Amino acid sequence: MSRISRLSRSEVTSEMAALYDKAFALRGNVPNMFRVMAHRPEIFATMQAHFAAVLNTGTVPTKLKELIVVRTSQVNVTPYCLASHTILAKGLGWSEEQLAHLADWPQRDDFTPAEKAALRLAETVTRDAHALTDEQFAELRSFYSEGEIVELLCAIGLFNYFNRFNNALQMEPTKPGEGGSGAEEATATVASQ
Repeated sequence: MSRISRLSRSEVTSEMAALYDKAFALRGNVPNMFRVMAHRPEIFATMQAHFAAVLNTGTVPTKLKELIVVRTSQVNVTPYCLASHTILAKGLGWSEEQLAHLADWPQRDDFTPAEKAALRLAETVTRDAHALTDEQFAELRSFYSEGEIVELLCAIGLFNYFNRFNNALQMEPTKPGEGGSGAEEATATVASQ
């Protein structure tokens, strides 16, 4: 169980409840991380905006961003983020086989050279950002514009933040339907007490 309680929809402001509703409509649940972060509404609201900007804007496809989110979460051993983002990555078209063997990406032929450069970036920055060499950066530049490299680094950085937050709090994966209003919410509130 998470080290910090999850706030139910009835425990947050109407502005936060609207964010819960938006998350529920998009995902079929309100992620546990969101309900924990709601203890600080200003952080929760800006995190939501930043999350949407990082993953859903720019010219790097969301599909590729989700792939590097999964790899970042694998490197950090974050079951919470892996549970939801593996599902999201599958929904965007990555195969079960690709995701199950993502650690073997250098030897696989079902990733393009550009995808491999993004995966290499995710691993390097997650393990030690100082280890990003000029040669590796030149490889990135051969596939991605400066703005696209910013997008990739923001996705990697955002999930290093989320991974550490969730690992430190021992956040358990969110179940389908969890965090919505009604009877499920009452059950979740009682269970978290």
